Amino acid sequence: MIAPDDLAHCRAAIRTGSRSFYAASHLLPARVRDPALALYAFCRLADDAVDLHTEKAAAVLSLQERLHHAYRGTPRNAPADRAFACMIEHHEMPRELPKALLEGLAWDAEGRTYDSLSDVRAYSARVAAAVGAMMTVLMGVRNTDALARACDLGVAMQLTNIARDVGEDAHEGRLYLPRDMMEDEGLDPDAFLADPKHSAALARVVHRLLGEAQRLYFRSEAGIAALPLSCRPGIFAARHIYDGIGRQVRRNQYDSFTQRACTTGRKKLGWLILSVMRSAVTTLMPQSAVLYAPAVPEVQFLVDAAARDTPPHRRKSGKRASAVIDVFAQLEAKDRQGV
Repeated sequence: MIAPDDLAHCRAAIRTGSRSFYAASHLLPARVRDPALALYAFCRLADDAVDLHTEKAAAVLSLQERLHHAYRGTPRNAPADRAFACMIEHHEMPRELPKALLEGLAWDAEGRTYDSLSDVRAYSARVAAAVGAMMTVLMGVRNTDALARACDLGVAMQLTNIARDVGEDAHEGRLYLPRDMMEDEGLDPDAFLADPKHSAALARVVHRLLGEAQRLYFRSEAGIAALPLSCRPGIFAARHIYDGIGRQVRRNQYDSFTQRACTTGRKKLGWLILSVMRSAVTTLMPQSAVLYAPAVPEVQFLVDAAARDTPPHRRKSGKRASAVIDVFAQLEAKDRQGV
């Protein structure tokens, strides 16, 4: 399906750009791991295209064009694009999912901040839960409940990333913490960005954010048990590795300014072993009722886009498409004005 040279390029990009996923991917069967590497390489390319360039609006618009060509079957002549186009065709990937990712990157390009936890979840739905939904499609699972739990895991992982990167983001003028949560703790978000530093109040905000991540990690586990047995170790590994980052943030007293939470190769190996063991145990246990919990509202559009058992009256793709077009139109206007 994917040309060996293109796949090798994707593997190298993930090895250096996303070590946590690269470690977890070793536990996926090859039929899932190879297209997953193509998926993550394109996501890494998209993230870097916006994050590392000063002309962010132009970068997002260029990515939108690349996505369009990939879905037409005429990808740009680059390894990540060719591999991504192959993955799309072979797995009938719903276009709404990678489009949601680009919408999240467009929000980054706009420099958005987020007023509430719901707003942060909406951002996380686009830049992380969309990837979780795409991974579930790669595994051949398209039912509503499993997709909802995959989105739980994606949001939890992104909340963990936000908690880890508070200091780094603030020094770059970016803020992903809920503004109302900061204000509850006596922090002025704008004053914080003007003079970013750690404080006890900030630690309480990060603590609350990681509490929400922990809730979603728990919910996600019921969905892992609904995946094919061969896929469960890799997804359990991703769950434990990212949760391990959150635990390190806690050990650092929620301080991401003086130290960065990271995990060692030895710890990752331990989580990989634990993931294999937990996957085996899931075959002996009854299905958790948590599997059937409704999706958090902010990810429902992803579930509807990917599921093949979603009743037609619940699909809202027309409204979603209009909202996405509006975001890209705003970026194009911004780009033309040279803002």
